[in-house]
Amino acid sequence: MNSPWHLYLMASLYIIAGINHFIKPGMYLRIIPPLFKNPKLINTLSGVAEVLLGILLMFPFSKKIAAWGIIALLIAVFPANLFMYRNKKASFGLPRWILFVRLPLQIILIYWAYQYTF
Repeated sequence: MNSPWHLYLMASLYIIAGINHFIKPGMYLRIIPPLFKNPKLINTLSGVAEVLLGILLMFPFSKKIAAWGIIALLIAVFPANLFMYRNKKASFGLPRWILFVRLPLQIILIYWAYQYTF
């Protein structure tokens, strides 16, 4: 999985997702658990992080640090995925089984990023 094609796919997905934080912020604000203060700031920071990490992932000199950053980001946003599963309003009306499957998907995404840490 350590091919350039997969690397650029991953980088593109994070860049697109990060940009989407600014195009459709309400979508992200809705899934931030209420215990986190200042959801607008959290949305902005996570969007910037996704774009920046996606860009850094494409360069050999920054690929490893970007991959570790993506792993940290995936762990940091897990509470939003869990909140989405547990809160009907945050679920966007998606079936619970899809929201449940989304939880362990984080492990797969973490593993994918881990492939670029060495």
